[in-house]
Amino acid sequence: MTENEDPEKKGGVWALDQQLDQPMDEEANKFSNVSEDKKCSSITVLQLAFQSLGVVYGDLGTSPLYVFYNTFPYGIDEPDDLLGALSVVIYSLTLIALVKYVLIVCRANDNGQGGTFALYSLLCRHAKIKTVPNQDQSDEELTTYSRSTFGEQSFAASTKRWLEGHVLIQNVLLILVLIGSCMVIGDGILTPAISDIVVVVAVVILVILFIMQQFGTQKFGWLFAPIVLLWFLLIGGIGIFNIWKYDTSILRAFSPVYVVAFFRKGGTHGWASLGGIMLCINGTETLFADVSHFPVLSVQIAFTLVAFPCLLLAYSGQAAYLMKYPHHVFGAFYYSIPESIYWPVFSVATAAAIVASQATITATFSLIKQALALGCFPRVKVVYTSRSHHQIYIPDINWILMILCISVTAGFKNQSQIGNAAGTAVVIVMLVTTFLMILVMILVWRCHWTLVLFFACLTLVVEGTYFSAVLLKVNQGGWVPLVIAVAFFIVMYGWHYGTVIRFDIEMHSKVSMAWILGLGPSLGLVRVPGIGLVYSEIATGVPHIFSHFITNLPAIHSVVVFVCVKYLPVCTVPEEERFLVKRIGPNNFHMFRCVVRYGYKDDHKKDDDFEEKLFDNLFTFVRLESLMEGSPGSDVSSILNQQTIQSKDAMWNNNNNRSIPYSSADVSITSVDSIELADSPIYVSQPLTCSIPTSSQLVEIDEIEFLNRCRDAGVVHILGNTVVRARRDSNCFKKMAVDYLYAFLRKICRGNSVLFNVPHESLLSVGQIFYV
Repeated sequence: MTENEDPEKKGGVWALDQQLDQPMDEEANKFSNVSEDKKCSSITVLQLAFQSLGVVYGDLGTSPLYVFYNTFPYGIDEPDDLLGALSVVIYSLTLIALVKYVLIVCRANDNGQGGTFALYSLLCRHAKIKTVPNQDQSDEELTTYSRSTFGEQSFAASTKRWLEGHVLIQNVLLILVLIGSCMVIGDGILTPAISDIVVVVAVVILVILFIMQQFGTQKFGWLFAPIVLLWFLLIGGIGIFNIWKYDTSILRAFSPVYVVAFFRKGGTHGWASLGGIMLCINGTETLFADVSHFPVLSVQIAFTLVAFPCLLLAYSGQAAYLMKYPHHVFGAFYYSIPESIYWPVFSVATAAAIVASQATITATFSLIKQALALGCFPRVKVVYTSRSHHQIYIPDINWILMILCISVTAGFKNQSQIGNAAGTAVVIVMLVTTFLMILVMILVWRCHWTLVLFFACLTLVVEGTYFSAVLLKVNQGGWVPLVIAVAFFIVMYGWHYGTVIRFDIEMHSKVSMAWILGLGPSLGLVRVPGIGLVYSEIATGVPHIFSHFITNLPAIHSVVVFVCVKYLPVCTVPEEERFLVKRIGPNNFHMFRCVVRYGYKDDHKKDDDFEEKLFDNLFTFVRLESLMEGSPGSDVSSILNQQTIQSKDAMWNNNNNRSIPYSSADVSITSVDSIELADSPIYVSQPLTCSIPTSSQLVEIDEIEFLNRCRDAGVVHILGNTVVRARRDSNCFKKMAVDYLYAFLRKICRGNSVLFNVPHESLLSVGQIFYV
């Protein structure tokens, strides 16, 4: 029976089930006063701006090493061609790198997170386009679930309805996001191979670089930052020297007239050379993806004050040198270095070229982490290398990148082909970002349609022109990032496809709550001491693994808690808003539901005591529920003014003298089923004083003691091991995707028991097979 069927035709059992098991937004609303994140001080912003040079701008900063050679691989015919090419470089850096990315796209970050998945998360919050619909109303009330509101007749509302009404458009949008992310990864693999470094030396340094990733970018960012800063100052200074020494008239290229002249005169040859020119903006997309590692303001300061002016001077200086020595186009940068400082600059250039790989490595880590949370990548281990800043390390991805980088570095012999390959990856991901930004400007920023049209036309004209140029060079090396991107895309989309199928199975096979409660308090079984935590991906109803469990076993635990752990399209879920608890059925059933919510930035390692936190919230819910029942018509604030809550160390003790877990926090409640811990915890050491216990307090004490005894008896984590297989009559695509690709990825990825730190001796896996 589908969700869209007429409720009147579903019968009384369906109606009863809806009353018994309301969604969590009606079960447990959030009530808290969450303080805003502290802003970084000015000194910290400047320090991080300096550090960002070594992590974010290495890729973009080393582009002067190879741009002019890839633009004129067959030599420079006339000086005007060089002047026009320089003008295109200048305005490409200005329009794409500065205006589009640094000033506009970086502002579209999701609470500090950048990249294509961050843009996609923003869109998912403003329109129901997420392909795994595991959200409800309570999720939209999170303090981090910020979104814009607009009138029903507005252009934004029309766009929203259009997106939500076409499943095909939603899938196309997701595919675009995956393609953009895969291209960023492909570009990152190509970056080390594009510089003029001896292969053996490059391979050795690459191995060292990837080994250093486990220590975190914050630790070696201070090592890389001086190198990149020195590099920018050197190329800027050399540029000024070359302009002054060889040809000051090269500064005419700052006039847009020469851009028009370049296209008018160059013809097909000039059009093809755009594939090399666009390498001057190689690294701008990783710049946006690396925003998650540093404050946006720090990234903007580093670019506008250091990277941008130094790059303009470097390109202008090289062009001035080539105006006099046009036959030195191959290795133009090294030829243009003054002889007295050649070897020091060569050493810094070699180091900077290797450091350039760091920007793409950190960008890849960020994209993979975001893809994990959105169900678009197999579960892999994520290590947080910094608690103060969102800096991560993914071991499996790190070693895969190292192998691919070394293979490309050792395998490519023609630098021009490498440039063509990098150009293909860069322009595709830029186009994806532009399409996503158009939707962000409409739905999130609510910009007027004329402004959106101006942005779209300006960026698409520039990037569309570059795209047409790189298409001509797909057979000249441009196929490499396409192959790499296709491989990652198959993994990402295959995992997402299987995830959606599993979620649909969970939703359609869940058991009616009316049927469960109809079995009575014993559930038709023997209730043995202990607590059973039943994990599921659904936030309503009873998961099928539970009915499968009680059908095959004659006993069930005295207390059953249905735990739903889900990821939301938000940067982070505050700790005090993470757990939502409700009671299922009458008190004597001892059944609860707990929904645990995470954002794509949240660190599971902080929840090493996941079980402890879950019970903290469960016990708190029971206490506050009894307070509400004992004082109808009163709010919790007045109740707390009359009574003092006992702290964890002075709570009721069980036979083992074990304190009951309790999160001593200021609480506010407006309904019986609503619970939320506030931001600032308070700890009160006085005992609970009450001259004559009320009936509700006695019930609370009895249930608390009962829950505590059950917890001492043992906690069992019941996880479903659902195997999905395609039916015999399924098409070949579904059989390949489900029976082979998804099954293989599930076999090699991490299990839920590892993610939630479930002790092996407390784990009970319930297997079942579904045919789709």
